[in-house]
Amino acid sequence: MKIKPGVLAVAVPLVVTVLAGCGTTDEGSGVPFAGTRTSKDAADDLEGVSSGVRDLIGVRGKVPGSGATVTECSGRDPDKYFRILHPWSFYPASASDLDDAMQHLKERLPKQGWKIVEYGPDTSRNKNVVLTADNDGLKAGVHIIRMAKDDPPMLSVDVVSGCYQAPDGQEVDHF
Repeated sequence: MKIKPGVLAVAVPLVVTVLAGCGTTDEGSGVPFAGTRTSKDAADDLEGVSSGVRDLIGVRGKVPGSGATVTECSGRDPDKYFRILHPWSFYPASASDLDDAMQHLKERLPKQGWKIVEYGPDTSRNKNVVLTADNDGLKAGVHIIRMAKDDPPMLSVDVVSGCYQAPDGQEVDHF
């Protein structure tokens, strides 16, 4: 899977900011507390959330294999607290389907409990369309960029969890 470093550099902080609006927050960080889980279980859960987002796209295309990764909860012990990030890309079977995919997400995410907090062109030269949403119930956020001028055209998707705590007596498995 190709992930452009610049995309993650922009997307992850935006998703982190979006999640600040979700439910109960982790002491002063603005990130919602997602509960106590092992990092593997939390990653499996978030990959399920990603799968649900993929299902809402509603057009044929390819999603190269990717896995979730463990990231830190800002200002917290990285051996005890963690977040999960699952970045992936969607390449429509036809470039003309890219707009349909983005429109489906805009219409369908709210019906699945997501609150869209940003939608529209970014400030880049390409004026990529950005959709950012969070889901209080899932303690997750999603940041989607429609990159119509890329070759090939694609959606860049980052799904991120709230802050988890490792179970008592266990440390975070960083992967």
